[in-house]
Amino acid sequence: MIVGAGSAGCLLANRLSASGARVLLLEAGGSDRRPEVRAPAAFPNQFQTGLDWNYMSEPEPALFGRRLFLPRGKVIGGSSSMNAMLYARGNRSDYDRWESELGATGWSYDAVLPQFKRHERNAEHRDAYHGLSGELHVTERRWLSRAWERFVAAAETAGIPCNPDYNGASQDGASLFQTTTRAGRRWSAADAFLRPALKGENLELVPKALVHRIVIERGRATAVVYERRGKRKTARVQREVILSAGSYGSPQVLMLSGIGPADHLREVGIDPLVDAPAVGQNLHDHVAAFCTWRSRDPRTLTTPPAPATSPSG
Repeated sequence: MIVGAGSAGCLLANRLSASGARVLLLEAGGSDRRPEVRAPAAFPNQFQTGLDWNYMSEPEPALFGRRLFLPRGKVIGGSSSMNAMLYARGNRSDYDRWESELGATGWSYDAVLPQFKRHERNAEHRDAYHGLSGELHVTERRWLSRAWERFVAAAETAGIPCNPDYNGASQDGASLFQTTTRAGRRWSAADAFLRPALKGENLELVPKALVHRIVIERGRATAVVYERRGKRKTARVQREVILSAGSYGSPQVLMLSGIGPADHLREVGIDPLVDAPAVGQNLHDHVAAFCTWRSRDPRTLTTPPAPATSPSG
């Protein structure tokens, strides 16, 4: 049983059902067959709608107490159906540190690279760092402002080298983004992994299923309690529960299930089953700063977004 049909959940459902396992996939959101999901430039139209969990941060001390909007996709495909479609892998040094310093055997960059390549279908980059036959379409071909080359040239003038492939040997430098798009449309984890897997007999998807908790009996996860259409249901699991509800959802479900900081769980009326102080702690999101300019060129992202029809998009 997999909780969450997002970026990881869709992939896991694909791989596990293909191996012969019977999989039940629970997703709190509904259909991704929406123009604001499919059209790449329309992704902000999903924010703070029914397709969004609409989270807000706690007051940020470094931002004078402001609370920041934290978009998270509440839809089939999860945040891969809401994000800006930028394909950027983690940095090599992080993976290597996980293995060499933190004991995560098998998580070095060289060990995970074959998995990146397995699921990738890159339209331009054909070398040892990229896959050509995977399910996830990655490309640089799309509508581009004439200004992008000037930005890269300006970075070079400032001493920042041009990097033609930040998912290759090095991530340093100024680059044109690679995106998870195909034919001018978003190519989410649902497109890449879930829909092909649903054609088989081993996978069942239950949308609009809000998970309340995992049932743990004698130290083992045995069921998942969820709500759908106003009714609470319990699904029993024969083998295991994979919690794949994202950076915010997964620790929340763990704590609702009694796994987390014991004192905090008691404060909110949850009986702790496992005292795990790190659950729900130490989340660090990346910082981004957006700059906007007026342009004399009318071809900008302010024009009405619509899916492209060109097969090369």
